[in-house]
Amino acid sequence: MAMTGAAAPARSRIARPVPLRESVQAAILEMIVSRELRPGQHLVENELASLLGVSRQPVREALQALKNDGWVELRPGHGAFVHAPTAEEADQLLSVRRLLEAESAANAARNADRAGVARLRDIYQRGVEALARDDVEAVIGCNAELHAEIARLSGNKVLVELASTVAQRVRWLHTPVARSRGNQSWAEHEALIDAIAAGDAERAGKLMAEHTEHTRISYLAEDAASDEVDEPQRVIG
Repeated sequence: MAMTGAAAPARSRIARPVPLRESVQAAILEMIVSRELRPGQHLVENELASLLGVSRQPVREALQALKNDGWVELRPGHGAFVHAPTAEEADQLLSVRRLLEAESAANAARNADRAGVARLRDIYQRGVEALARDDVEAVIGCNAELHAEIARLSGNKVLVELASTVAQRVRWLHTPVARSRGNQSWAEHEALIDAIAAGDAERAGKLMAEHTEHTRISYLAEDAASDEVDEPQRVIG
């Protein structure tokens, strides 16, 4: 049927594929956040290209974009390296996170319904089961999911957006301490969920502030005690 002078209905439009550079960027970023690529690690274009099954051009473009977002450092004459956060940078990020998430938890206690609390308890259960299996990747995923759900339950769209903005970097910093925080972290989650279920905004906010502060302190202690050398590492082998 002819459609003279009219735009095609939205349902009939063909979704455009994601540009290759964006797909490569997302893949490299996930490897950085999960610490498959470690802070300070040398990123070799041809090795990344081979790993991802692409040419060097989209890798080069992705590294430039990641540099602009603060995930990668491009050093003239030396190449690309995964950004290594300073103690000050981590401290600032995790301090801001504490403020945002304490407010989210307090609002969640005011607004969460039974279905929302049930979702929190389901995520919690999956988290402790992953912890019992020593599945650190699943524990980290459940932790991020739980905090994101609390933000959603706050009912404050601005808080959700701000929390989402820092969530990826928080996951990056949380990874080194996920195992050491372990049982204590999930015990704190359980108490927090109970406070939200009880509608106790003051207690929920206090517990979240304490919980995120414990993570901040654990990360800074781990960073200070680390004896990792700063020698560049190659991406493969």
